[in-house]
Amino acid sequence: MNQALHVPMDVKLMNTTSMVLGLAFVGMLLAFLSSWLLHQNLFRLTAIKVSGDLTHNNAVTLRANVIPKLAGNFFTVDLNQTQAAFETVPWIRRALVQREFPNRLRVALQEHQPIALWGVEGDTRLVNSYGEVFEANQGDVESDDLPLLSGPHEQAALVVEAYRRLFPVFATLDARLTQLELTGRGSWRAQLDDGAVIELGPGALDEIDARAQRFVATLTQVSGKFGRKLESADLRYGNGYALKLRGITTTALEDKENKQVKR
Repeated sequence: MNQALHVPMDVKLMNTTSMVLGLAFVGMLLAFLSSWLLHQNLFRLTAIKVSGDLTHNNAVTLRANVIPKLAGNFFTVDLNQTQAAFETVPWIRRALVQREFPNRLRVALQEHQPIALWGVEGDTRLVNSYGEVFEANQGDVESDDLPLLSGPHEQAALVVEAYRRLFPVFATLDARLTQLELTGRGSWRAQLDDGAVIELGPGALDEIDARAQRFVATLTQVSGKFGRKLESADLRYGNGYALKLRGITTTALEDKENKQVKR
């Protein structure tokens, strides 16, 4: 009959201690080897491949702005910090950074696409197609006739959307919308390329759009009657608008079934 052999407690303790010490040694050895391997020149970053929008930047400007901010090798470099470093470069909106084994980084860049100036005359920045205000050398902008948009900084995207909706409305008058402002009180003011100022009043974009379309639908008939160009208009009336034509006193147009011009 077989009998189980009893292992003394001190032997069990010695075996367990030996196993723990062995595992600890292996762990330390692996950590040392990993650390040694990570710091070998084989994984030192030797190149950064850049693709995407490079209209306003080149290798020289990117190197000067980004390289001093990078630290580490292929494995240890912080990709988030690298992305942030690229996005501090003028004109860069977004940067996507990826590792490329064994010693390179691949970066895809997206530049801002300016559609307007933002601010007040003499103190302007740029705003892109996403309604994001950014700073860059305005002398690098290809277009020299960007419109001027202004309003609360956090409402930039709304002002850009309003401009997109109103531009084709005023284009039917053979006029170009050159300025659009959202005041602190939520009222809209537009200016055309001939200097005419239009008070659009407060309201949501659909209201402003409809108000402007009603205005342009009747303006040609009114201004043609007097043979004068528009100087200013006030659309903040519930049933019509007030006009000031160049060389003529204020004219009010009532929005009734039979429209009448009052002088």
